[in-house]
Amino acid sequence: MSTEIARLHEMIGQAGRIVGFTGAGVSTESGVPDFRSPGGIWTRYDPRDFEFSRYVEDPEVRRRSWQMRREFFAAAAQPNPAHLTFARLEREGRSPGVITQNIDGLHQDAGSRTVLELHGTAREVACIGTRPQHGVPRGCGWRAPWEWASERVEAGDTDPGCPQCGGLVKSATISFGQMLDEEVLERAAALARSADLLIAAGSSLQVHPAAGVPLEVLRGGGRLVVLNDEPTPLDDAAALVVRGRAGEVLGAVT
Repeated sequence: MSTEIARLHEMIGQAGRIVGFTGAGVSTESGVPDFRSPGGIWTRYDPRDFEFSRYVEDPEVRRRSWQMRREFFAAAAQPNPAHLTFARLEREGRSPGVITQNIDGLHQDAGSRTVLELHGTAREVACIGTRPQHGVPRGCGWRAPWEWASERVEAGDTDPGCPQCGGLVKSATISFGQMLDEEVLERAAALARSADLLIAAGSSLQVHPAAGVPLEVLRGGGRLVVLNDEPTPLDDAAALVVRGRAGEVLGAVT
């Protein structure tokens, strides 16, 4: 066991209120398709198709988006030791929950009950209204499980509309150019401030405003651990930096 991993083990053992903050690296360890790596989703789809404004304006973009989501779920990913570690800490009463940039729902599959999804969830679809503007969905409030859209696309409807108001339907995720849910962001910041230890795992910590959330632990007097296989902008602010894959490291120390 390396010195850094041994220190992480010690810090987890000493902490009484541990919050996880997870990014794409945690998901890819479970086999979730990556967007940026060679062979990832962006090598088969135009990155501009992930922009909210293009989704609203172009039915063809919406058609490709539903196809991309079908590929996403075809991976049939399962929780890995990182997901299971945060779920166990919550069951033991040592964690108030986990904050994630991921949209796959694997934290819930692992047993976590309090999961703040900063970028939404791919497991649901939602009405975003007829002509939402400025990156803000303006739907009627209708939501449904992802399977609702999948069944309609399978039946030949390439652009399913809201059955309640006729508005556009979109995966309940945050696209580029779409505003984050301010309430979720505020809850995440408060959760981070409440921790005495926050473990930022598998995140490049470069996508804002989500990437600023881990720093809230410092404002609350807690300590930050960065666990990632590459350097991040928050390394200098961390009490401990551990290089490695989140699932492998957390599986070894907890």
